[in-house]
Amino acid sequence: MADKIQSIRGMNDILPEQSPAWQFIEDKLRRLMHTYGYNEIRFPIVEKTALFKRSIGEVTDIVEKEMYTFEDRNGDSLTLRPEGTAACVRAGIQNGILVNQQQRLWYMGPMFRHERPQKGRYRQFHQMGVEVYGLDGPDIDAELICMTARLWKMLNLSESVTLQINSLGTSASREAYRSILVDYLQANNSLLDEDSQRRLHTNPLRILDSKNPAMQQMIEQAPRLMDHLDEESEQHFKRLCHYLESAGIAYEINTRLVRGLDYYSKTVFEWVTDKLGAQGTICAGGRYDTLVKQLGGRDTSAVGFAMGLERLISLLTTEQLTDSKQHPHAVLLMMGDAAQSAGFTLAEQLRDAVSDVRLLTVCGAGSFKSQMKRADKSQAQIALILGDDELANNTISIKYLRSVQDNNKPQQEQLTHQQLINLLESLSAG
Repeated sequence: MADKIQSIRGMNDILPEQSPAWQFIEDKLRRLMHTYGYNEIRFPIVEKTALFKRSIGEVTDIVEKEMYTFEDRNGDSLTLRPEGTAACVRAGIQNGILVNQQQRLWYMGPMFRHERPQKGRYRQFHQMGVEVYGLDGPDIDAELICMTARLWKMLNLSESVTLQINSLGTSASREAYRSILVDYLQANNSLLDEDSQRRLHTNPLRILDSKNPAMQQMIEQAPRLMDHLDEESEQHFKRLCHYLESAGIAYEINTRLVRGLDYYSKTVFEWVTDKLGAQGTICAGGRYDTLVKQLGGRDTSAVGFAMGLERLISLLTTEQLTDSKQHPHAVLLMMGDAAQSAGFTLAEQLRDAVSDVRLLTVCGAGSFKSQMKRADKSQAQIALILGDDELANNTISIKYLRSVQDNNKPQQEQLTHQQLINLLESLSAG
């Protein structure tokens, strides 16, 4: 026997019993985007490697250690997308939809990073992202945060998450702060771990985000970027806080929140939870006003966020993800050759008549008992039974597998085809 081929470590199958949870979340996200008037954009899974090196930063963990990069047959260096923002900017520039325009866009799909797989962190993971171009005020930053807060309400997760915000200032103010921070870190060089030593002269702000317990006291005492903001960034942040307070959205100012990508400026934010262990960030984003020009476009204000769907699904309880609409409304059982032929036609007629009905046919015949077992296992609400008697009378027997109304015990009756259509319409509407 040949060896079984296994999936790639950290790249998981989504099985039929898991798919309803994904469909539930994806439907909620699409409805949310519709509510705010955002438009979907789709772009390739594979991009030129230079796109991510130029945008994310060559000294970030993603570019240095995590990207799936390979050469194609033409010798071009290509990369499976590790995040969506850079690809969205590239698509916007290439297709000319950013120049002198305002765009509110969203996307959803798989991303890839070669990390050590663990709960909440996978090598193929799924993100939903939102990007806005051409708006530079804090009101749009606040809208994105309000949007995510509305999602938590829709999912009954408001009590499970906390909003953290910070400002990284402009590139100029951040560069000035960088020199002050490096001087402080060098003075405490003996306390830096190996990873922080490496970042000291390449990406020192990321040291502030270190989770190393031995470094926490030193990090707490480090100079704060918030104390070195330029006037423009300081006012932008104050107005953002005002918008959030006006909307009734609670927040914490986390001066150590810097985000892991080089392109962020001014507003950064994260929604975090203490219910997922170490992988506590379920949504993160911020402003990246210099990225469009950095990738070859014109100066364009930009802000966005992304959320990991795997973590979001993990955060939800089984009860919250239960969606009875995933089960069939009805299962059609056919007894005998004549019923098998007529039932096939009837099923298509019912689907034509009731467009939203979920009707499952029991294929492969079998005894009445075995077909009923399959019908019950499907968790359908009713079984439609078609046999010789029903064919002769131009009716169909209905067996209620589960109560359709409160205090209504399972029962069986015969209906005309029109009565059946009326029943299916009521089930699909409910």
